[in-house]
Amino acid sequence: MSQFKHKQQGVALIIVLLIVAIVSVLATEMGGRLQLQIKRASNIKENNQAYWYAMGAEQYARKSIERLMDEDGEVIHLEQPWNQEFVYPIEGGGIQAQLVDMQSCFNLNALKESDATKLIERKKAFEWLLQQVEPEIPSYNRDLVRDALLDWLDEDDSLQDFGAEDSEYESRQFPYITANNYMVHKSELRLINGVEVSWLRELLKLVCVLPNDSLFEINVNTVSEENAAVLAAATGLTLADAKSILASRDPEGFQDVNAFLNLPSIQALDLNADQKTWFNVKTFHFILHTKTKYNDATFAMQTLFKVDSSNNVSIIRRDFSGF
Repeated sequence: MSQFKHKQQGVALIIVLLIVAIVSVLATEMGGRLQLQIKRASNIKENNQAYWYAMGAEQYARKSIERLMDEDGEVIHLEQPWNQEFVYPIEGGGIQAQLVDMQSCFNLNALKESDATKLIERKKAFEWLLQQVEPEIPSYNRDLVRDALLDWLDEDDSLQDFGAEDSEYESRQFPYITANNYMVHKSELRLINGVEVSWLRELLKLVCVLPNDSLFEINVNTVSEENAAVLAAATGLTLADAKSILASRDPEGFQDVNAFLNLPSIQALDLNADQKTWFNVKTFHFILHTKTKYNDATFAMQTLFKVDSSNNVSIIRRDFSGF
């Protein structure tokens, strides 16, 4: 009986130890999960705060554009306050934002033009833009990209000379089809037949996309010297001549479009009536690049604004990426 009693005590001890071990494991697991939930809740809070900082910057930019249009909307240039980078420190983080004129770049959707005569001139301008890119784009690729982009935008299945329709893209390892509509974002350019990574990054600096808008109107006051290729493409000037015009431009820009068109170097080009409408000193589209930080959370957003004829500012696109 004494030996049996000792055996029972040994079993009881083992059971107690097992219970303690199980409780310890459960407590450790519960503690770990609690820490995870606390961290997750903290991350959500910080990310939400960074998001709302970005939305606040967006509303501030919207009001700034409205004020700009009411006070100086007839002439938009780079010396105005809208072009200054906005940096606002906040406890635990900060806001960084920059407005950019979306009419200082080449709108790819301008090539979705129903008027055949106007399209021919815009097609030439885009081809001239491709010739200004460094590193140089091979002539064969320029032909491919030019015509493939037209096929991407038009609504028919007819091939341009060097173009590409659905059959080209469906034959690839990861098949897709043409949009046959306006581009939504300039990053779509990477899908176009003939585009190569080696020069795509430089081309993307010169182009933009206005969603559902074939507007081709360049503000000659906001094109920077770094983007002189845009002015060269629209006018037919050499890159050096375009840079010279921008370098000698008054800090407050041209006061009206005729002041630009009456420049001797521009008059010598003998632009037709339609080509002259490509230039303006006003702007109706801006994009806001915003980056916010709060503790360990960061948030980046791009907001595209459009100004209507009554100077009302609306948001037509948001991208939650990049800066």
